[in-house]
Amino acid sequence: MTPTQPPTARPSSAQPTAGRPSTAQAPTERFTPRPPSARNATTGNLREHAYVGLRQRLMAGEFSFRDRLTEERLAALLGVSRTPVREALTRLAGDGLVEKRLDGGYYPAEPDLDGLRDLYEIRVVLELHSLERALESGVPHDPALLEPLRENWEALRQAPPDPDPSFVALDEGFHLTLCRASGNVELANMLDAINARIRPVRMHDFLTEDRIHMTIEQHLDIVETVLGGDLPEAVRKLRNHVGESMEVVEKRAASAITQMALRRGRSPR
Repeated sequence: MTPTQPPTARPSSAQPTAGRPSTAQAPTERFTPRPPSARNATTGNLREHAYVGLRQRLMAGEFSFRDRLTEERLAALLGVSRTPVREALTRLAGDGLVEKRLDGGYYPAEPDLDGLRDLYEIRVVLELHSLERALESGVPHDPALLEPLRENWEALRQAPPDPDPSFVALDEGFHLTLCRASGNVELANMLDAINARIRPVRMHDFLTEDRIHMTIEQHLDIVETVLGGDLPEAVRKLRNHVGESMEVVEKRAASAITQMALRRGRSPR
């Protein structure tokens, strides 16, 4: 699924990867009535192989910040042609993991850890206010949004996805839906904008099974508490949840930055 949209159905292998720019052809590719040809399937697999392989290496800090990511070198590294590498670089630029500089080349994007905490602070303010405004207005959160949200995350509890940065899209969708359920659409729009700015770094939160499982459990706990009407407790749980996420993200992103700095001047493996 695209990163700026909340999930409305259980994730499946047909869903797009987080951070991938949406295109007019995406729905057609997912829901075409005819099975793809063997040639198209192979092409699609190579594209995904190049994208996932480069994303993993970038997030592990396997390139220097000064390392120009040339198509020829990356193609040889991944065992594919230049075309899937070119498309992968475009997608990764949309994710915020690489940047195109004035010389026309792509380079690893350095996470802004200095600004991360400030952005997380804004995120917390927006999300907590979306819960607290129900206390002020006396209007409860919309169960028509929260009950399907709970069902979706109960399904994820039964069949948790493998650790992958793309899980960030599901996570963002949960928090946006929770915010929209408060009845203030503009509040949710502001949260969406903040999420887009911290998404490249937040992808580091979903690289291990324990973080996937813990996020699912905490999301269900929060939404059930809101549906139960105990908003002060929901506020406490949400604050702790976001705080834990920030600590994990900072630690893992800092580790990747250290690796990238140590590789300064070296060629990627």
